[in-house]
Amino acid sequence: MSEKTYKIGQLAELTGLTQRTIRYYDELGLLKTSSRTQGGQRIYSDSDLLYIKRIMELKALSFSLEEIKAIILLGGDDESGEKRRAVLLENYRRKKEEAEKRKNAIENEIGELDWHIMQLERAGNSFKDCPGPLCADCAFKENCSFTES
Repeated sequence: MSEKTYKIGQLAELTGLTQRTIRYYDELGLLKTSSRTQGGQRIYSDSDLLYIKRIMELKALSFSLEEIKAIILLGGDDESGEKRRAVLLENYRRKKEEAEKRKNAIENEIGELDWHIMQLERAGNSFKDCPGPLCADCAFKENCSFTES
C-alpha cells in the first residue's frame, strides 16, 4: 500500500501549523521531503506527517529544534531505533528533572505569595504598623524580613 501524499496547505491544515513553519522545518532538515510536483511544489507523505507530529510533541515538551534535529539525524544510521530510543530516554529524564526544578520554584513562589496574602489579610487596618503588634503571634514570622530583631 502506497503512502498518501499532501500538498503543504493540506499538511498545514492537518497539523495546525502554518505553511511557513512547515517550510522552516523542511529547511532545517527535520523533514525528509524529496518529492515535488512538476511546478516545484513540495509533496509531503504520511511519513512527513508522522515526523511533524513527533516534532510538535517534542516541542511541547520543551525540546529545542536543535535537539529535535539531532534525534532525527540519528535515524540515518539507526536501523533498529535503539540509538534514538536511548537519546530520547536521556533527554526525557533531563527534561523531567528541569521541570521538577521549575515546579519546586513555583511551589516556593506560591508559598511566598500565601505568606504575603496572610500578612495583608491579618494586618487589616494596622497595615501601616507592620512590623508591629501582629508579629508576636504571626505564623510566618521566621520568614519575615520586616520582623524587628
